[in-house]
Amino acid sequence: MRDDRQVGPPNLSRRAFLSAAGSSAAAAAIVSCAPASPHAAERGTAGPLGNESTITGAIPVTLRINGKEHRLRVDPRTTLLDCLRETVALTGTKKGCDHGQCGACTVHVNGRRVNSCLSLALMHDGHEITTIEGLGTPEVLHPMQAAFLACDAYQCGYCTSGQIMSAVALLEEPCGPEDTAVKELMSGNICRCGAYPNIVAAIQQVRRTA
Repeated sequence: MRDDRQVGPPNLSRRAFLSAAGSSAAAAAIVSCAPASPHAAERGTAGPLGNESTITGAIPVTLRINGKEHRLRVDPRTTLLDCLRETVALTGTKKGCDHGQCGACTVHVNGRRVNSCLSLALMHDGHEITTIEGLGTPEVLHPMQAAFLACDAYQCGYCTSGQIMSAVALLEEPCGPEDTAVKELMSGNICRCGAYPNIVAAIQQVRRTA
């Protein structure tokens, strides 16, 4: 049986009605995703000391990063990783899983390796923090950086800074001479490209010459 019921206002075809309805729904969705105010997206979570007026609940903290003192005010929820990347602009430390499972965010705090995504910036007031930028320079590489290059111990490179930071810390940790011991101590660092054999080779090269 033919359905002669009219859809929508008089003289409006079903196709035109559905087209207009779809456009209205899309427009409503875009509006609902927009910031509540033009300044909503501008609120920061950390900043240099003196900019506290733009940071609600900011707390002062002094971080010693790569030998340089940084006096900041940070949201108490700011992780060390986000502080390093977003506030101090040291982007060599990578943001991977954000759950402490991949090791891409590894840095040294007072000589020990930590996952910076699981550590709050406020916890490290006055601590000595070393990132990949403080390990060596393009002109004078750290021996571990040079070994990673020589052994081709990377592919995409995203995990490389965390791998190197963990490998340097391993040099000062109890570790047997076998490759299996190195693999165990490096198990917290994931390489999605699968460059593990070359990573182990690079670490063992430095251990032999240290």
